[in-house]
Amino acid sequence: MAHENILLGASVPSPCFVVDMDRLRRNAAILASVQERTGARILLALKGYACWKTFDILSRAAAGPLWGTCASSVDEARLGREEFGGEVHAFAAAWTEEEMRELATIADSLTFNSVRQWRQFRPILEAAGRPIEAGLRINPEHSEGTVPMYDPCSPGSRLGIRRRHLPDGIMDEGLSGLHFHTLCEQNSDAFARTADAVEANFAPFLAKCRWLNVGGGHHITRDDYDLDLLCSRLKALSERWGVQVYVEPGEAVALNAGYLVATVLDITEADMPLVQLDISAACHTPDVLEMPYRPGIVYESGAGLRKAVSAEEGAWRCRLGGKSCLAGDSFGEYGFDGPLAVGQRLIFQDMAIYSMVKTTTFNGLRLPSIGTVDGSGGSDVFTLLHVFGYEDFRSRLA
Repeated sequence: MAHENILLGASVPSPCFVVDMDRLRRNAAILASVQERTGARILLALKGYACWKTFDILSRAAAGPLWGTCASSVDEARLGREEFGGEVHAFAAAWTEEEMRELATIADSLTFNSVRQWRQFRPILEAAGRPIEAGLRINPEHSEGTVPMYDPCSPGSRLGIRRRHLPDGIMDEGLSGLHFHTLCEQNSDAFARTADAVEANFAPFLAKCRWLNVGGGHHITRDDYDLDLLCSRLKALSERWGVQVYVEPGEAVALNAGYLVATVLDITEADMPLVQLDISAACHTPDVLEMPYRPGIVYESGAGLRKAVSAEEGAWRCRLGGKSCLAGDSFGEYGFDGPLAVGQRLIFQDMAIYSMVKTTTFNGLRLPSIGTVDGSGGSDVFTLLHVFGYEDFRSRLA
């Protein structure tokens, strides 16, 4: 990994999320190449990454590659409008009238999860006095996900309209596009199979579209990702149906572009050594418990910089615990080349995506600070962006 010396040094507070600006630029360049090859427009999914002080690298408004943002709430839409610029797209499983009236002043494109909500809110959009694209989210009933909680097409999913529930003439009621999403951290072969299912089942509706949003879950910036297959399928969709294609890849924008610096506070014993950290899986990396997800960890030992391994492979095995009072607040079991020590730092990898936006203050635990590391000038420079305190906790309550 890069930047390890500065991340392990005293200039970085603990705990702290650190965004790798070099990796963010690399990801942005890959996404830019996809746009150039296909004519597709890529949006930043704010639900996955919303560190707005780094948006200048990503936004076309600041000479970055991405066309805009996609939001799942009014506040995300407002952040996209105010801090990112470009197009603002929004989708939610359901909207209130109050939200819709506010979104009508912010969003450029709104996607509805039901025909009923579109018909209910169409008058608000038409009275907005500004052009707003409107579309429906469809459910292809083609599942590619492996974890039901993260699979939009799992049985009984509340997301998207199934073909049998979509009225044949609905696209003539003022709609201009469709949106589908089936993927989670997957390669382009999964997208190709989804596209086949969508085209087979929704052709009459696609023929009436001006735009098509192919959703998120595309791991475009992963080293083994098949870019050629992605680009060929995006171009085929655009040319076959005469649509502007949008992609909101989510994680790919900030994949492997962030760290969470943590410190060992205590080590106790049970069936194995129990290491207590100054971070919490429940509060700061909830996907570890929900997905479940096992983050990579880098640490410094007498042999130099090392990566933690599975508990079975390591010379010293332990369970890493979080700081909250939740009994199951654990990052899991890891193996190290020797015992950890109180005060030792651990660097959790790939922490820019989802973890930063999902943090909570359960137990009154303070959120990790946020900073950036940038090596573009020839040497690593750490910049502290924000430190959280008591008021951040207090202001969430009444």
